[in-house]
Amino acid sequence: MIKRTISYLLLALLMIGGNCFSVFGQGKSASPANQSNQGQEQVKLRDVTSTNTSGDDPYLQMIYRNFYNTYKISPGDQLAIRVVGQPEYSLDKVDVTPMGSVYHPLIGETELVGLTIPQAREKLSRQFSEYIVNPVVSVQMLQSTGAKIGVLGEVTNPGVIIMTRPMTVLDAVTAAGGFTNFGSETHVTILRQPGGGKTRAFEVNLKPELHGQSVDEPVMLNAGDTVIVKGNMKKSLAFVASLVGFASFISLVGRY
Repeated sequence: MIKRTISYLLLALLMIGGNCFSVFGQGKSASPANQSNQGQEQVKLRDVTSTNTSGDDPYLQMIYRNFYNTYKISPGDQLAIRVVGQPEYSLDKVDVTPMGSVYHPLIGETELVGLTIPQAREKLSRQFSEYIVNPVVSVQMLQSTGAKIGVLGEVTNPGVIIMTRPMTVLDAVTAAGGFTNFGSETHVTILRQPGGGKTRAFEVNLKPELHGQSVDEPVMLNAGDTVIVKGNMKKSLAFVASLVGFASFISLVGRY
């Protein structure tokens, strides 16, 4: 009965706030491939439409800012490099090469791999200043190639995490600073995007693993998963799923 109530709540909330989710069916309890089948339910979703993040909830805007300010540029990323008042030297899209550099017709090849967006902006500003007086440069991340997961809800540092190694659900929560005082160790929801515009939701109980008890097999995360830690008063899922721009967040995490 509790599982069914949770599932209905998730279905209702994902349709709130213009999040562009259209529910077209609900499966029976099912186990994702190679995962524990304890406490899991399946929900199919479609029509996840990315929107302009400037109109998103401040909670999500904060997460985007933190991600783009700390993410380190990788080969294969796509950037936009613009110089105010100099449209001929602005690039709407440029790829980071496998060697970690970008090419600009004015300054040539510039290595940006390993830099954050603010660091890349500072480096390009210095190089442009050799040719342009007091250049005002902006660098925008258009697409990041790294495998990502999202961690939201009652964690200390909610946000987007780059997967540099295989990660369990507990690894993701730990990377996000761990549970807050209100976080429920027994009610953690995973939103998984198996493709075809669908999103599957299932719940895991981290309390045994967190407290050193033996578990059959820790639940591993896939790239594109979003982890939602509920509050002990079960308010966290309602808060997160009803945010304006939640669909955009799911879409961002799923691009890699």
